[in-house]
Amino acid sequence: MRPRRFGLLLAAAFFLASSSPAGSQEGGSSAPVVVQPGAPGQPTKTLPPSSKAKLPPLSPADVEFMQGMIMHHGQAIEMTALIPSHTENKELRSLGARISRSQDDEIRFMKRWLAVRGQSLSMPMPDNMPRMPHTESSHQAADSMRLMPGMLTAEQMDALGKANDADFDRLFLTGMIQHHHGALTMVKDLFATAGAGQDAEIFGFATDVDTGQRAEIKIMQSMLETEFEKKRLGEKR
Repeated sequence: MRPRRFGLLLAAAFFLASSSPAGSQEGGSSAPVVVQPGAPGQPTKTLPPSSKAKLPPLSPADVEFMQGMIMHHGQAIEMTALIPSHTENKELRSLGARISRSQDDEIRFMKRWLAVRGQSLSMPMPDNMPRMPHTESSHQAADSMRLMPGMLTAEQMDALGKANDADFDRLFLTGMIQHHHGALTMVKDLFATAGAGQDAEIFGFATDVDTGQRAEIKIMQSMLETEFEKKRLGEKR
């Protein structure tokens, strides 16, 4: 069992035990019996009837992680949007469609998570930063603000937009591998922050991001090696 989820299960057990009619029969008393499950190998404890379950408090790091990951995912979708007009590589097109679809779904989840908790959907802008025009692209906006780990700079995005065919494939794969590694860093930083990542939804989401993007990195590294091999064989002819 994952340690971070153990506290959530304890809270759920508190709630169920305190609300169960069966618990009120012990000793002929009408007071409910609140039972706290013990840690692995430890006995359960009977707590006072006044005991109440407490969910983990909302951590500022959780909110910052979601806000930052929305911007991070947004750039990945912008990168995949270039694929149809810049390469005929069917494998890359398929990968790009999968990345775009999954990250768009995750953005909707993150926005809903923040909205339910009354939080802003975007990271607050520093007081000394001028407002950006509405026409500014996302990668220019990312350069104006502090970049999330792994995000491409404006120069990298411009180079990607000007490339075609094999050159585009190479820049896209190297750029998206960099981008995915940044997401892994964000997840690592979240779980390394005291009190963060304990919300059940954010724990599951962050874990899925870590697992999914590690798998995609391996796919892209394999594709990049294939492209390199094709180029090497072409130069020998």
